Amino acid sequence: MGTAASREGRLDSDSEDDDGLDSPQSPSSSERSYHDSDVGTPAPPPRREPTGFSTPDATILMKLGSLTLDGSAATGMKKAKLYQYIQGKWLVTAKSVGWQFVRESDEDEEDDDEDEEWRSSRIGHKNYKFWMLEVGGVRARVDDQLQMRFSSEQLRVDFVAKGVWALKFPSKEQFRACSAEYEDAKFENTFFLKPTEANKLKVYGKEFMGWAQGTEEDDSVWQDAEEVIRTPSKYTPLRETLKTPSKTNIQSFAMGGLDHSFLVNDYGLDVLSNRTNGLEGTGITIRFQDGGRPPSGVGSNVFRTPKKGMLMRGETNMMLISPAKDGKSTAGGVSQLDIGTGKMVAEWKFEKDGTPITMRDVTNDSKGAQLFSGESTFLGLDDNRLCRWDMRDSQGIVQQLASPAALSWTEGHQFSKGTNFQCFATAGDGSIVVGSKDGKVRLYGTTSMRMAKTAFPSLGSPITHVDVTYDGKWVLATTDTYLILISTSYRDKDGKLKTGFTGRMGGQVFAPRLLKLLPVDANRGGKQQKLHGGKFSWVTEEGKEERHLVVSAGTFTVVWDFNIVKDNKHDCYIGVNGLKSCYCYEVVAKPENIVQSSFMHEKFLDDSGETPLVVATRQELSSFNV
Repeated sequence: MGTAASREGRLDSDSEDDDGLDSPQSPSSSERSYHDSDVGTPAPPPRREPTGFSTPDATILMKLGSLTLDGSAATGMKKAKLYQYIQGKWLVTAKSVGWQFVRESDEDEEDDDEDEEWRSSRIGHKNYKFWMLEVGGVRARVDDQLQMRFSSEQLRVDFVAKGVWALKFPSKEQFRACSAEYEDAKFENTFFLKPTEANKLKVYGKEFMGWAQGTEEDDSVWQDAEEVIRTPSKYTPLRETLKTPSKTNIQSFAMGGLDHSFLVNDYGLDVLSNRTNGLEGTGITIRFQDGGRPPSGVGSNVFRTPKKGMLMRGETNMMLISPAKDGKSTAGGVSQLDIGTGKMVAEWKFEKDGTPITMRDVTNDSKGAQLFSGESTFLGLDDNRLCRWDMRDSQGIVQQLASPAALSWTEGHQFSKGTNFQCFATAGDGSIVVGSKDGKVRLYGTTSMRMAKTAFPSLGSPITHVDVTYDGKWVLATTDTYLILISTSYRDKDGKLKTGFTGRMGGQVFAPRLLKLLPVDANRGGKQQKLHGGKFSWVTEEGKEERHLVVSAGTFTVVWDFNIVKDNKHDCYIGVNGLKSCYCYEVVAKPENIVQSSFMHEKFLDDSGETPLVVATRQELSSFNV
């Protein structure tokens, strides 16, 4: 999957007579972008006015042009050369532009609705004056949405601020100063604390200081990748192998590991056949209303489309979870569908000590549990609850749809407050990883849900989705702007290899890897593309290893090669201080927003030895050969 430098274009040509050279165009609806293609070096644009570009950045360009194209810079501001990425080209906007990090002022432009929501969520800090990156006369708040990418080789930083820009610095000192000032400003804007060592210790904890700042490195954690790393010698495009249109909006899909998978639609389930070349429609539809009550999960007669379907009992049953109220993310219960008969056979409500409660999400007891025919329990998660539910009735009475029965809370813990759980996933042995709104990632073993064995501190962004490898050695956490790949392995005092699920890692934690989009991709279509649903390829057998990582972002799916990401000598990591980020990936683009992306089970290998990638939009399901 190559390096990312050539994808963005180099900024090392200062010839004033050369035109800007082409960079790769954004993929069309059926193309993908391969981040190892050759592009040239950007150079100054043809002699024309900045307002001639038909881009959403015209106002900013006018400001920058009027302030900086004459080579002047505000007093006290450092200088750099400014480029903008326009219509597939890097073009010089200013030969010498002033830049600095400054406090927000009352004269700064008003925030949009999303920014206001973000600001108001910082309870007790509404009047805080944020640090801003000022370039010329334009300012942008310092946070992860800037998508800052530093290149020490080119003395360059790329960023997103109503467009994609690049600053090329005249010296290493200025480059390092910008990097250090950015990290300090981001820390203060995120945690509302001065970036002192004492405050960083307060935020990260003594054991995780090196983990959060990227200073705890150990080549042995990544050495497996060095032995099996494979670098493609030539470009091989992803090939779409199957396409299945949907008659109505796709909400999600439940991937099966046996014969079938299922599309969850507005009206029911579309049954799909699992093939080595992808998922193929069968023409069979199971309607939710057939043979039972609508799956509201709380005994209501109001139909609400399920947001998720969870396969159980050897994939013969599906648990459907629906919002308790329109616009809400929690549910008061689940409905049980018998796939063989197409009938709703039970409706269950969540209850603890006789009191109705809600759940944000449910998942299987372990990563391969849906394949087991005797499965009768599953896990539930809410903001402050982590528990296991049992479908077996203690009195041995078959449940009646007319009177939803309460599930048995068999084990778990209801935390007093403050956990803000958002998502969870299970490893092959039933260990649990939980992501929270405050950005923390907690690891729970198989013996207790009361206290996490290991808790990784926040890097500053809420965790929206988590996954874990079958062996529990790696965790993948999704935020809006990046993925966090965490190694859970460590050696105890006797030298025995363990994971953070089975013991407290203490100070034996190693810095994570961040997986990010290039700024030109993060701002594709002129708007920020939020990442969602990051996961590993699907393995359910000891000794097998996951091959890929996949995430959805707006209208495209992004795939990383797991071995390349783990390779400590990969080009993206060379010369990087602090946390290392990987920008080498493949892209599958679609004409509309992607609902879900996932790899099929490892048993469905094609001739190339890879499992198909499945991508769902609201209107269709597509399978790709990787």
